[in-house]
Amino acid sequence: MYTQTPERLLQRIDWHVIRRLDGLLQGDYRSLFYGFGVDFADLREYQPEDDIRYIDWNVTARMNTPYVRQYMEDREITAWFLLDLSPSEDFGGVENQKRTVLIDFVTTLARLLTRHGNRVGAILYTNRIDRLIPARGGRLQVLHVVNDLLKQPILSRTPFTDLTPLLENSLSIIKRRSLVFIVSDFISVPGWERPLNLLGQKHEVLAVHLWDPLEKELPDIGPVVLEDAETGEQLFVDTHDARFRAKFKELALQRESALAAAFKHAGVDVLHLSTEEDLVQAIVRFALKRKQQRS
Repeated sequence: MYTQTPERLLQRIDWHVIRRLDGLLQGDYRSLFYGFGVDFADLREYQPEDDIRYIDWNVTARMNTPYVRQYMEDREITAWFLLDLSPSEDFGGVENQKRTVLIDFVTTLARLLTRHGNRVGAILYTNRIDRLIPARGGRLQVLHVVNDLLKQPILSRTPFTDLTPLLENSLSIIKRRSLVFIVSDFISVPGWERPLNLLGQKHEVLAVHLWDPLEKELPDIGPVVLEDAETGEQLFVDTHDARFRAKFKELALQRESALAAAFKHAGVDVLHLSTEEDLVQAIVRFALKRKQQRS
């Protein structure tokens, strides 16, 4: 976990993540945010500083003068981070646990959004709402969110995580149409799929799926003790057993398939973030994928 102050963490993100994203995306953050709470809003006459990619050629031909499409992203976006901070988020290597990836992602996206004049809020959740940070803009708001994340205690054990209350409560907490990031490993008891559907009908939702490679495939390292990060239950296994490793992988693939089906049914796009992948590359990959889907 971090020993840095919120200010130092934000400086690191600015220098090592935001600057790289600026270079790779060339300022085209529409490829990230277009589609999230950015419905078509209006048509207006073209002005010299407008992006020519947004000219509506059909209307231009009818009116005999250039017109551009305006989207809500030209105005203020309100973004919310629904953050799963249950014990399973502390799984991963010494350097990069899922919680570390969560904090880096939230800091990066909050910084990008507020830097462009938008507002961000957050709901910190274990098996209850621990903290609600109302949506505001500016750099100080990013520091507020980061500070609360860094101060959040690491839970040793809980019953199995249930994401349903987080999603259900967010439906009443988030009043206006917003861009909603659900950042979680989605290791939860069943039932959260229905409120996810409802949330997707009301807002533009992006599921940020945190995962570690060891959750999908076990290495052949001999006898080990596996411990459930949520409950603390332990199981002695022999990873030399090829059949056991194959069964573990099969169950992981089944869970992955069920998650993909739930997200597809809810109409929710997914950004997969691994503890071993470079955050900038993951964000750029996602942005390019969305750009291709729209072209």
